[in-house]
Amino acid sequence: MGTRRKFCSEIALGSLGVLAIAGTSSVPVFAQNGKNNSNSKFSAPLVLSTWSHGIPANDVALKILKENGKALDAVEQGVRIPEADPEVTSVGYGGFPDRDGNVTLDACIMDEKANCGSVACLQNIMHPISVARKVMETTPHILLVGEGAQQFALDNGFKKENLLTEKAKEAWQKWLKDSNYKPVNFDNHDTIGMVALDMQGNLSGACTTSGLAWKYHGRVGDSPIIGAGLYVDNEIGAACATGKGEAVIKIAGSFLIVELMRQGKSPQDACEIAMKRLISKNSDYKTFQIGFLAINKEAEFGAYGLQKGFQYALGTKEINKLYDSDYFLK
Repeated sequence: MGTRRKFCSEIALGSLGVLAIAGTSSVPVFAQNGKNNSNSKFSAPLVLSTWSHGIPANDVALKILKENGKALDAVEQGVRIPEADPEVTSVGYGGFPDRDGNVTLDACIMDEKANCGSVACLQNIMHPISVARKVMETTPHILLVGEGAQQFALDNGFKKENLLTEKAKEAWQKWLKDSNYKPVNFDNHDTIGMVALDMQGNLSGACTTSGLAWKYHGRVGDSPIIGAGLYVDNEIGAACATGKGEAVIKIAGSFLIVELMRQGKSPQDACEIAMKRLISKNSDYKTFQIGFLAINKEAEFGAYGLQKGFQYALGTKEINKLYDSDYFLK
C-alpha cells in the first residue's frame, strides 16, 4: 500500500498517527497522478529526513529554505543538529562507539551540480557533514578517510573533541561483558539522511552517522558512499537510505532509486522497487531494517521501509511532522 493511501486511510479514521512538532496542524493535500497516485505531491520548498531526529533537523533546514536559501545549505545545517545532540546515539556526538570504544563518523553531501564530498571513519570531529562539504569545495577529491580525514579537518579549523559521552560509554561497557557481536539497527537507528528541494527548483542531500554500534573498528557503511547512502541528480530527483549499510551498498540503493525515477517511476514506486531488489540480494533481510526516501523535481516524494517502524520527517511551508512509513514485511 502506497504512502498516499496510508495517509488517506488515517485521515478517514480521524487520526494521522503523527507527531506534530512544527508548522501548522493542517492536513497535506495529495495529488492524483494516474498510476503513480501512491505518491504525494507538494510545492517547493520540500525537505525529507529519516527518523524522529529529522524533526529538529528539518526545522533548521526549513528556515533556510523558506528564506529562499539553497538546498545545499539547508541539508548541511539541518543534519548538524542531530550531529551535535548527545541524546542521539547513532549520529555524531553521543553516537555509540565501535567494539574498541572509538566513536567513528561517516558523512557525505551532494549538490545540484553533482559536486560531492565525503568522510569516513572520522574521529574526534563534531560535524563530519561540514568536513565533507569542505572536501567537496576545496579539494580535487571526493572521499577522505581515517587519520587523513581528521588531519584535513584540523587543518581547516575544525576542533578536536571527545565525542564519547558517558551514556555511550556505559552502554559500550555493558556490551563488553558479553561482546556478542550481532550488529542490529532496530533500536539504534543509525543515520540521518536528508534530501531537499529549494525554491529555485534545485536539489541537494546530506547523510551522516556514527554507524552500527559495536562495529569492527574501521567498518564503513553506506552513509558516506555516493550512490549508496545518498544520490542527487538535479535533472531527476534525490534519494537517501538508512539501516544496514552493507545491504544498501550491494544494490547502490540511492542511485538505483534515482535511476528508476529517470525511467518514469514515481518516488514511491522507485523506493518500493529498490526494496524488492535489496531483498533479492540479501537472504537475511528479515533480520535488519532499511528505509528509503526519495523526492523528484516535481516535489513528489516517496518513503518505504523493509520492516515496520521506519519513520520519516516531512517538512513543507506548512508542516513539519513525523510519519510512519509503509513497509514490505507485513
